[in-house]
Amino acid sequence: MRSRLISQFVRRLSTSTRLAMSLSKTVYVTRPDVDSSGLELLRKSCNVSTWSQPLPVPREELLRQVAGKDALFCTLSDKINADVLNAAGPQLKCISTMSVGYEHIDIDECKKRGIRVGFTPDVLTDATAELTLALLLATNRRLFEASKQVYNGGWKSWAPMWMCGQGLKNTRIGLYGFGRIGQEIGARLVPFKPSQITYTTRSERATEAAKINALRVSFDEMLTESDFIIVCCALTPETKEIFNESAFKKMKSNCIFINTARGGVVDQQALCDALKTKRIQAAGLDVTTPEPLPLNDALLELENIVLLPHIGSADIETRKEMSRITARNILAALSDKKMEAEVA
Repeated sequence: MRSRLISQFVRRLSTSTRLAMSLSKTVYVTRPDVDSSGLELLRKSCNVSTWSQPLPVPREELLRQVAGKDALFCTLSDKINADVLNAAGPQLKCISTMSVGYEHIDIDECKKRGIRVGFTPDVLTDATAELTLALLLATNRRLFEASKQVYNGGWKSWAPMWMCGQGLKNTRIGLYGFGRIGQEIGARLVPFKPSQITYTTRSERATEAAKINALRVSFDEMLTESDFIIVCCALTPETKEIFNESAFKKMKSNCIFINTARGGVVDQQALCDALKTKRIQAAGLDVTTPEPLPLNDALLELENIVLLPHIGSADIETRKEMSRITARNILAALSDKKMEAEVA
């Protein structure tokens, strides 16, 4: 009897010890307003602390709170560079960002230190493609301009050519970038009956293009021949501000420019000038530089632009799954296992 009691006590002690050991891993989350399902996954086996406000964590607070942590759960609004890694200390094992992009993280510095980096690539493809189509339609059919007329008294009566926009049928649409998101955007464009969907990428992607009868063209041909240009590429040193003054000068005067990728792909002053001078017809942006835009930014004074606050992946289920993937990436790295999605 006594030996059985001792055995049960040892087993309970062992369980408690294992739990204590598992909770010894510490994670700092830079936003408290991520979906709770991801945080709950982490709290089952880690000691989790979060920034308390639904805004980006101040730099000083981030440097203070990351000290001694084993993992960091971050977002696009957090710049993770050598200063943050130094503040964290040598025990920092992984960083997982709740985003498909990871240009806010100094990947080279992480590699030098053996810090693994996770991200959330595939889950937001459909949501971003949907938003891109919505932004395209809002821009080319001048929905926001027209809506304002209802509220400010500009709507006097029906008029034959008032608030007319450019339809998609029989037009040439260029996709700059033809990865997962670009392909899904292309597939959603087909029912609108454009005359040709083209794409510009470094690689051929012939099999994927054949599904929607898309044609690969040079960057210059896309600029000069497209009625619509949709940016759906990653931000890299090669794509940074590739849409500059020279690019906008090559576009057709009726061209409509849509960007749901990254603000840094565009020379924003050059875009503003092109819109002001009607060098191109209109633009729709879900991404800008900086984010958020200052309220005195020149883009906000233009009529021929639709601006959204970076909501490409703002689908409820998508954001929930992004939270869970970010958490699972961290848990895998802390257990020396393969991440669900890891930056190579």
